[in-house]
Amino acid sequence: MADNIHPAAIEHLPVFIAAPGQTDWLFNVVVVFLLAMVLIVGNFYFKLHALPEHMAHRGKKVQMEIVAVLALISLFTHNHIFWIAGLLLAMIDLPDFSTPMVSIAQSLEKLSGRDKLGEDKAIVSLPEPEPKSETAGGVSEHV
Repeated sequence: MADNIHPAAIEHLPVFIAAPGQTDWLFNVVVVFLLAMVLIVGNFYFKLHALPEHMAHRGKKVQMEIVAVLALISLFTHNHIFWIAGLLLAMIDLPDFSTPMVSIAQSLEKLSGRDKLGEDKAIVSLPEPEPKSETAGGVSEHV
């Protein structure tokens, strides 16, 4: 019965048309291809989306955290301006303000006599001036 072809059908059928009761191999190939392409394109999208974060890893911690937050905001809101801002921030090398400020603070702590724990060190007082010499009569001599 599988050999009977409908009278309106042409004699030569294309290779992708399956006979009744047979497996449609073209459908199976297309399903596997689409699943693979969705995974590949999704992986590419997430790699591209994480590009600013990867670039910011060479920078400072605060800069990396700001770029990561901007990337997450752009991922969830679909506002691409956040991603562009994160990419630009990752490309810019921000100057280091914290290291000189910490050094200044440590120097001021040393000068004030306090250590890092906030305990006061004994401050060395200046030596007191010597008393003026007295004369034989017990009266000090003033000039």
